[in-house]
Amino acid sequence: MSSLDDVKVEISVVLGRSVIPMQQLLRMGRGAVIELDSHQDDPVLILANNKPVAKGEIQIDGDNISVTISEVLKGGST
Repeated sequence: MSSLDDVKVEISVVLGRSVIPMQQLLRMGRGAVIELDSHQDDPVLILANNKPVAKGEIQIDGDNISVTISEVLKGGST
């Protein structure tokens, strides 16, 4: 077994971003909507240990959500 088999990497997927005032965030409750700077068909950003490594597309199959990698970023940046 390779020593890489034991290395854990945290994967995150960024759907979009938003900047809002802290006061607005504190007033939000259940059901609140935060608008993002992206659209439905925009690629998502895939992060490995908080570093951008790829872009992808969201796939929904019943209750399962996954990401298909569409582009690997060179040098780990956007």
